[in-house]
Amino acid sequence: MTDSNLSSYRDLHKPKEAFATRAEYLEHELTIMSPRRWGINLPGRDYRFEPEDWVPAMAATIGKIVMVAAVVAAFAGPLGLSSDFVIENVRFEMLVVALLFVILCSGVFNPTANLAGTHGPLIPLIPLIVAAGGHPMALGIMVGVLGLILGLCKGGSLLARLTSDGVCGGLLLYLGFIGVTSQIGALFKWANGFDMGYIAFVVVFATIVMYAYLEHVRLRWLAIPLGAVMAALIAFALGAPFEFHTTPGIPNLDPSYWWGEDTGWKLGLPELQHFVAVAPFAILAVAMWSPDFLGHRVFQELNYPPKTDKVLMNIDDTMCIAAVRQAVGTSLGGGNLASSWGTYMIPAAIAKRPIPAGAILTGLLCIVAAIWGYPMDLAVWPPVLSVALLVGVYIPLLEAGMQMTREGKTSQSAAIVVFSSALVNPVFGWSLTMLLDNLGIIGDKERGQSLTARDRWVIPTIVFILLCGIMACIGMLPGIPALVESFRAHAV
Repeated sequence: MTDSNLSSYRDLHKPKEAFATRAEYLEHELTIMSPRRWGINLPGRDYRFEPEDWVPAMAATIGKIVMVAAVVAAFAGPLGLSSDFVIENVRFEMLVVALLFVILCSGVFNPTANLAGTHGPLIPLIPLIVAAGGHPMALGIMVGVLGLILGLCKGGSLLARLTSDGVCGGLLLYLGFIGVTSQIGALFKWANGFDMGYIAFVVVFATIVMYAYLEHVRLRWLAIPLGAVMAALIAFALGAPFEFHTTPGIPNLDPSYWWGEDTGWKLGLPELQHFVAVAPFAILAVAMWSPDFLGHRVFQELNYPPKTDKVLMNIDDTMCIAAVRQAVGTSLGGGNLASSWGTYMIPAAIAKRPIPAGAILTGLLCIVAAIWGYPMDLAVWPPVLSVALLVGVYIPLLEAGMQMTREGKTSQSAAIVVFSSALVNPVFGWSLTMLLDNLGIIGDKERGQSLTARDRWVIPTIVFILLCGIMACIGMLPGIPALVESFRAHAV
């Protein structure tokens, strides 16, 4: 890429007044950007800050607090660690990711790499990891190493290329529906806990009306901040309990404290058997990255105008950054499991904004929240949390899935994805349907015939068998006992 191409953004930029609508201005910004991949990207020269960048930044900060807390708490429970440990480790994680990766990597050095977020689908497996003798540091390092290998070999973009619109659309539909129902259920469970279930109904009903109106006036990108504020005000006005308890401060930044024998995690450094115990889970975690990363890039493609390929998320670069972030964050003492940052990418795509400006704002907000403390309490308050996830992640996922499955050919594959995902999980559904779709058994048969033998059945078959073998070993196939436990029982 020549230097003239790299500097073309500043040359081609036009003031807002030159456009009839705000949307036209934002779309023009996307078409003229020429991000410097693994170079220095600067505000004004390569991109600009816009008011819309605050939306994904706020959504990402809320999502980061919630998701990292969920991961660390899932480890802390079986290990007998307190809630104070969870909050302290979350604050530590937010400072690490904000300073080293969000601002520097996605904001400066590679604006086509999505922010390194949290691996939500792996949370239910964490108790199994601990029960199997796993160590958080061993798991994090192994995930980082395997993820870096996959990213450097461009395995992520290969699997994304082999996933058709029908398969991807069905995956988005399933994840969106499961997410919507789980958040509504969680909200009612919270409200019923203090015998005021009607608060949940009023909050969800108001959210539906608000979201529909924002769709009507084409201001859907405002759904997260408006929804979060509205949910908090309604819940508080109707008498829902809330109080601040996290005080300002800086968490312990010493890795030896977090990995000490009697401090932090109270586990010490991992040994060889810990790496052996977490190996199947680490492989599964990295395998889950591909459909997750693919869904985030597709969301950009659906919301960005044509001729914006240069600003679309690079799946392989995102994998590399997420892998390095995982290894570094874990080594320093954090308990997060990294993935592509969905609560950032989805709102950013809706707001028609590229990655870098919002990434810098996200990093700053994470630092403020971690040091100030009080925003963390508000972000995890159930009405704020659930509404932010509903309007910022899960409903948009449903909409994107519906857009991708409007044709008969794609709807066949989508239905099989949903069916098989409900049987086991989205990883099983994605890998099985990708194999069937590429073989031409379902979906667009002409597409399957245009693929090479390697892409048509060799790679999809290997991926499906590998993932099924891993899931069988750790007991994720319904009705089938974990093969590892069975082997241990017979050995004894």
